[in-house]
Amino acid sequence: MTPLIELCVEGVDGAVTAAEAGADRVELCASLLEGGLTPSLGTLRATLAAVSIPVAVMVRPRGGDFLYSEREFASMLDDVARFRDEGAACVVFGCLNPDGTVDEARTARLAERASPAEATFHRAFDMTADPAEALEALIRCGVTRVLTSGQAPSGIQGLKLLKSLVEQADGRIIIMGCGALRPDTIGKVRAGAGLSELHFSAQTDLESGMIYRNNRLAMGATPLSREFLRLGTDPDLVRATIKAARASRKMA
Repeated sequence: MTPLIELCVEGVDGAVTAAEAGADRVELCASLLEGGLTPSLGTLRATLAAVSIPVAVMVRPRGGDFLYSEREFASMLDDVARFRDEGAACVVFGCLNPDGTVDEARTARLAERASPAEATFHRAFDMTADPAEALEALIRCGVTRVLTSGQAPSGIQGLKLLKSLVEQADGRIIIMGCGALRPDTIGKVRAGAGLSELHFSAQTDLESGMIYRNNRLAMGATPLSREFLRLGTDPDLVRATIKAARASRKMA
C-alpha cells in the first residue's frame, strides 16, 4: 500500500510548497518553533483556497504542556467548531491529565465537536506514562489517528514502540509515524513499523526581504539571530523524503 504523506507546515506559503512537492495532506500550524500552535482562521481560509489537498489544522492554544485550563479548553472547542465549519479535513489536538494519562472527557468532546471532520491526537501522546493504555483511551474517545514518534526523539529510536502500537491498534485507529523523518530514515521507519501514514516537516530557514534592519533587538523570545529569518518548507527535501517513503516495503 502506498503510504499517505502528511507535511507539517507553518502558514499558507508552506502549505502551497508542500502540496506542489507531492504531499497528500498538510497539517497547518503557527509557530513551529514552539512545536506548532493554532493558526488563525484567516490563515486556514487562505490555505483552503490555495491548495486542493486535505488540510488538517492544529488546535493548540499555547506552547508548553497539554494540561489546559477551563478557559483554554473552551477556546479549543470553539476553534475546532470554526475550523470544521470552514472545511478542514481534520483537526489536531491533545489533552492530558496531570498523571500522564489521556484526558478522555475532553478528548471525546473535541473529537465529537470535530465530526464529520477527522480527529488526530498529536504528540501529546508521546508524553503519556503508559502508551498502550493511552492508545486504548484514544480508541474509546473515537479519535481517527494518533501522531507519534514512539515516545522517542526520532522515529528510528522509537521504532520498537511504533511497531507495537500498529499491532495493538489492529485497524481500530491509525498510527501516523513521525520523528525526524528524512530520506535516509523514513523508509526504515515505514517498513519496520508497518505504517500506512507518515508525517514530517521539511523546514528550512528563509532570509527576510527586509533591507533596513534594526539588529539591536528581537520581537520575541527567540534569539536575536532569528529576527530576520522565518521558517519555510524545502520542496526538494519534501520530494526526496516522499520518494524514499514510497520506495520502501513493509518488513515481514
